[in-house]
Amino acid sequence: MRELRIVVATADAERLRGALVLASAQAALGGAASIFLQLDAVALLRHPITAAGDAAHAAAGLPLLGTLIDEAAALGVTILACQSGLMLAGMTADMLPPEVEAGGPVSFLQETSDEARLLFA
Repeated sequence: MRELRIVVATADAERLRGALVLASAQAALGGAASIFLQLDAVALLRHPITAAGDAAHAAAGLPLLGTLIDEAAALGVTILACQSGLMLAGMTADMLPPEVEAGGPVSFLQETSDEARLLFA
C-alpha cells in the first residue's frame, strides 16, 4: 500500500476533518499516513481544539475535531504543524497537542517517497 501524505493548506476545519478521516482509514488498513498543516491551517490546533461544526457533528454521532486528531494519532498517523504557521497563529511548538510535531515543508517533502500519494485539502 502506498503511503498517503496530505497537506491541509487553509484554516478550514472541514478540510482537516476530511484529511484526518482519510489518513485514519489508511492507517487502519495498515498503510502509512501523514498530515501537514500549512500556514493558516495551524490555527486549527489552538487549545482547546474546537470547530464551528463540532455541534452538528456531535448531534449526528460523529467525533469532534479534537477527538479525530487523538484517534488519528492513536492509529499512527503523523501530524505535522508548519513552523511558519505557528508564527502566523501566534503559537509556539509547546502549545501544540502532544500528538502533533512542528516541522516545515522541506522536512515533510524529504520524508515523502516517490511512490507516495500526495493530496491537498
